Amino acid sequence: MNTTVPDLNYTHYSDPAAAGQQPPLLILHGLFGSATNWRSIARQLSTQQPVFTLDLRNHGASFWDNTMDYPALADDVARFIAQHELGSVHIIGHSMGGKTAMTLALTRPELVARLVVVDIAPVAYAHTHAPFIDALLQLDLTALSSRSQADQALHEAIPEDGVRQFLLQNLVQQDGTFRWRINLPILREAMPALIGFPELNTHYAGPALFLYGENSDYVLPRYTAAIERYFPNAQFQAVAGAGHWLHAEQPALMVETARQFFRPGA
Repeated sequence: MNTTVPDLNYTHYSDPAAAGQQPPLLILHGLFGSATNWRSIARQLSTQQPVFTLDLRNHGASFWDNTMDYPALADDVARFIAQHELGSVHIIGHSMGGKTAMTLALTRPELVARLVVVDIAPVAYAHTHAPFIDALLQLDLTALSSRSQADQALHEAIPEDGVRQFLLQNLVQQDGTFRWRINLPILREAMPALIGFPELNTHYAGPALFLYGENSDYVLPRYTAAIERYFPNAQFQAVAGAGHWLHAEQPALMVETARQFFRPGA
């Protein structure tokens, strides 16, 4: 484990009444996301167990680094667990965070007691988010006077309002100037690794729930074999009426499903 890189930025949610009931829960966001995306869900789940939402490297308020692949991301999480003396934890990971969580479970299974993977599979995908990054990189931040101006400038390249607003959460103003809090050049360079998945000759025997949106194409029937090869005790649950961001589209169901899965004796 590399101990020379900084700790991850995080938010800790705790309820004194829940102390000691269950292992800590870590929540790992997806590409272009941050810990704040899961704030509401984390608060609700903290009544059952302590919750830590992490900013993964090159995202949110965490450090930037030129290495951006799943072994490095998983190593960051393993180091966080060790530094905070959390022992064996529960993990929820969405998209890129789900691949990070799977990599950790497969390489350091002693650190993961239970795992929820949200709308992603341990496979290489054909699609890429590089066009989004290119559009953000082409935005002249020095000419911006407001976030709405940035929104208008990106409208042609990113016509989907929800996607554009999600990406613009990463545009922050500091000392009167705008900057990106995600490391766009490195994410662009790392895109092949991020849409892929490392070849690992191991499996995770613990409980793993694969939660996926019924309207999403990230977890398809043809990926079942790969999932079950790595996770022989995998369970699957489709979320009706939801797409890739099912935790934002169906937050109450996300909370209840996680509570049931992480409950002792489940």
